[in-house]
Amino acid sequence: MPTERTAATEPTRQLHYVIEGGADKPVLVLSNSLGTTLEMWDPQMAALTQHYRVLRYDTRGHGRSALPSAPFGMTDLAGDVIAILDHAGIERAHFCGLSMGGMTGMYLARHHAARFGRFVLANTAALIGPESVWNTRIATVHRDGMAAIVDGVLARWFTDHYLLTRRDEMAPVRRMLETASAAGYTANCAAVRDADLRGLLAAIDAPVLVIAGEQDLATTAAQGREVAQAIAGARYVALPAAHLSNWELPEAFGNAVIGFIGHA
Repeated sequence: MPTERTAATEPTRQLHYVIEGGADKPVLVLSNSLGTTLEMWDPQMAALTQHYRVLRYDTRGHGRSALPSAPFGMTDLAGDVIAILDHAGIERAHFCGLSMGGMTGMYLARHHAARFGRFVLANTAALIGPESVWNTRIATVHRDGMAAIVDGVLARWFTDHYLLTRRDEMAPVRRMLETASAAGYTANCAAVRDADLRGLLAAIDAPVLVIAGEQDLATTAAQGREVAQAIAGARYVALPAAHLSNWELPEAFGNAVIGFIGHA
């Protein structure tokens, strides 16, 4: 049975997480993209829990995790992961993050590598811009709410074919975006906007797999390849998908993660 917990390390640091899978298995942390909750990993859970004790969490300001009143950045988002591991009594884990979660993984790989084994950085980049796009999106959500951007986000997250033929399968993603906290979403937009992690990559000393989407318009395959090339020994794989590759191609994505992390 899943174990749901809230790590309350500070009054404003209420972080919701769920652990599933056998206690004898290696731990894998999953970190979600901007605008989604831990449910974005549902397509992978059946396969991943066969091999790992999977810890999913809601990024601050998303789902059931609280939004602090003060602005925050990538240092804080990475610190939340460490706080959750400490709260759960987990000394060491593997990590897989997508988009914003991938940026969180880059920071963890550079500054907290001793707590982790292998890293999967999916559909992400070390700098996601330009700044003007983020500022416009933040202003739009502040003025008109999440509904004003959902269709545009989905058009970047999925290929045209998927949008046309798999609307029922995509419905949970739409629901996550539509029900996301506008304040939480915009605060995390600002954190991603202000994060330039390019200078960290060369100093990462950990096994890394970068997964990209061949049709990803949000973080392009070329940007993913740049991340892999900047990290010594990193592997790179491109899937025939757009930004939310784990949702569009769940089996292929899961196989890539399991194949890289292994069973130990």
